[in-house]
Amino acid sequence: MQLQKIDKARYRKHLNIVIVTSILTLAISSLAIAQGLIHLYPDESGSHFHWNLLGVVAGCLIVGLTLSRVKLHDFMREVYYVWQLKQVLNQIQRKLAKVKKAVEQDDVNAMIVLNYYYQACRHLWQLDDNTITLDDLGVWQTTLDSKAEALNLNLKMEDFDLALLQQY
Repeated sequence: MQLQKIDKARYRKHLNIVIVTSILTLAISSLAIAQGLIHLYPDESGSHFHWNLLGVVAGCLIVGLTLSRVKLHDFMREVYYVWQLKQVLNQIQRKLAKVKKAVEQDDVNAMIVLNYYYQACRHLWQLDDNTITLDDLGVWQTTLDSKAEALNLNLKMEDFDLALLQQY
């Protein structure tokens, strides 16, 4: 997955709309379904936990299926892109210790993965206004760049492929 330039303001606006809409849909559908089931199948003991739980599960399914169906819509372009980026970063994060160990052993593929990881983290953190650790990220990137330079390597974002993680 290659990094894309996206409009941060549009992304934040659309993300907020998706979050609020999802929360409202979940709350309203859960309550409506649970109340409908309670009305149709009342419990004499007064415990309606199972109907409330079923209402929440059904509400989650409604929200999940709706998001799944509209994810490719233009309105969701930035939100879906960030969601996919977070998935890729999560896959790298799970193998990060092994990747870093391979970088110490001058593994070129590991350096490509780590370079992508650092660039993608910077991109994501700037989009989400999570700038607290950007200084640390800069130090890590400089260390990796120095190592690549010492090995006469030119690390390019285009060289990254998720398949490179298979070996770690």
